[in-house]
Amino acid sequence: LKPAAHALFKKLKDEELELLVQAVESRGAWESSCVWAPRGAKQALPPQVLLCRLYRWPDLRQHHELKPLCYCAGGRGGCGEVAALCCNPHHFSRLAVPGECRWLHRSLSSTHSPSGPWGQLSALEGQDVSALPSPDTSLSWSTLKDGCWCKLAYWEHRTRVGRLYAVHESSVNIFCELPRGSGFCLGQLPAAHRSRAVRRARGKIGRGLLLSREPGGVWAYNRSEHPIFVSSPTLGPPGARELTVLKVLPGYSAKVFDYERAGGVGGWRIPGEGPCDPHCVRISFAKGWGPCYSRQFITSCPCWLEVLLNRPR
Repeated sequence: LKPAAHALFKKLKDEELELLVQAVESRGAWESSCVWAPRGAKQALPPQVLLCRLYRWPDLRQHHELKPLCYCAGGRGGCGEVAALCCNPHHFSRLAVPGECRWLHRSLSSTHSPSGPWGQLSALEGQDVSALPSPDTSLSWSTLKDGCWCKLAYWEHRTRVGRLYAVHESSVNIFCELPRGSGFCLGQLPAAHRSRAVRRARGKIGRGLLLSREPGGVWAYNRSEHPIFVSSPTLGPPGARELTVLKVLPGYSAKVFDYERAGGVGGWRIPGEGPCDPHCVRISFAKGWGPCYSRQFITSCPCWLEVLLNRPR
């Protein structure tokens, strides 16, 4: 890659080279500016693929394996009159593919899912919740009047820590440690009597993740140095009566919720398990759950996040 990289560097302006140095040295710890590379140059690899291979993923092959992050101005369409495109390697993520671990999900009506619009049904543990009437999914949109597109709830095992965090901007950082930037800082949430497992897991959250609402759905970008695990009703194949748990590696992004697929779902239920909120995404930090792991339910995970979505405007 050395000759190709040197040829690209010669085409970059001094200010673009300086921005590239800052982005590479920070390793994406904060949102850097776009690095504009001229289009149309004859080269074996597109500039963004070349620099992503050089500084982040040596095994990267094609540009379609990459996804521009929501704050990148030139990842898709280029700059101005499409004379330049962004090649900042920390403005891109790799795409995570669903299907790694699929399992039958316990519903939000059970104590394994303590919050959400049907959290009040948790007192019915041990009863046949499948016989209960389907809840009114309009409850999922009760916070729409607040002007936010989602609210975040942070959990440690079965205990919710802190208040709901309303998200009004199109994207939000969820993190424990972040040198620059703002968002939902889990490190500031107090909690008494944390177990050793929780403290250990919290130490792995680090830069956490970037959650963004984009056309058609919600994306999660793993900014930490450890995997995150995600489940939502739209991660599995169409018509599936089970939920997928997806492992998202550091530096990867996944479309964790698809508004079109979720539209008109109504009172989604799993036979024998009861009603399930079709507009909720769950994310566990560092620890997975399901049949592939010793933890069968997300409430067995030390640190996890619940994303309660509102109907898109």
